[in-house]
Amino acid sequence: MKIENEITVLNVDREDLIHKIISAGGVETCPEVKQIRCVYDFVPKDNNKWIRLRTNGHTTTLTIKQLKDKSKMNVKELEIEVSDFGETDRILNELGYKYRNRQENLRQIFTLNGAEISIDTWPMIPTYAEIEADNIDTINRVIDTLDIDRNSVTDLDVVSIYNDIYGIDIMSIKDLRLK
Repeated sequence: MKIENEITVLNVDREDLIHKIISAGGVETCPEVKQIRCVYDFVPKDNNKWIRLRTNGHTTTLTIKQLKDKSKMNVKELEIEVSDFGETDRILNELGYKYRNRQENLRQIFTLNGAEISIDTWPMIPTYAEIEADNIDTINRVIDTLDIDRNSVTDLDVVSIYNDIYGIDIMSIKDLRLK
C-alpha cells in the first residue's frame, strides 16, 4: 500500500500551465484522454474507505482508497491493473458492490523534476491540476518552478473540492458526464 503525496492547484489556465511546464523542461507523458471511473462503497459502508474502478481507454485500474482525513496528503492506496473495465464492474456487482457514482473527466499528464502533473477538466467546475511526487519537497519545488500562486493550492480531494469550494454535492450525482 502506498501513500499519495499530492496537492491540487485550483482554477488553472490550461494552456498557460502547459506552456510553463514545457518551458521548464517538462514532458507530456499522456496526451489528453477521457477517464471514466466508478466508485463503490464498502459493505458495511466506511466513509473513509472506498473502491475505485477507473479507465482511460488504455489502462484500467482497481483501487482501494483509504482517507485518514480530508487531506490528499494522507490517502493510502492499494491498486492493481485489470484487463477490462466492464468485466471488472460485473465482478464487483456479483460480489455485491454496485457503484454509487459514475464520473468522467479529461486528463493530460506531464512530468517535471520528479513530479507528475495532471491537468484535469471535470464537469461543472473550472479546470485544475494535481501535482504528485514521492515527497512534499519535490512538490514545493515544482510549485516554485511553475510560479504557482500558493493561494490556489489545496490538499482537498475532488469530492471536497466540489462540495467545499463550489457548493456542489458530487456524491448526490449518480452519473457525472462530460458534455
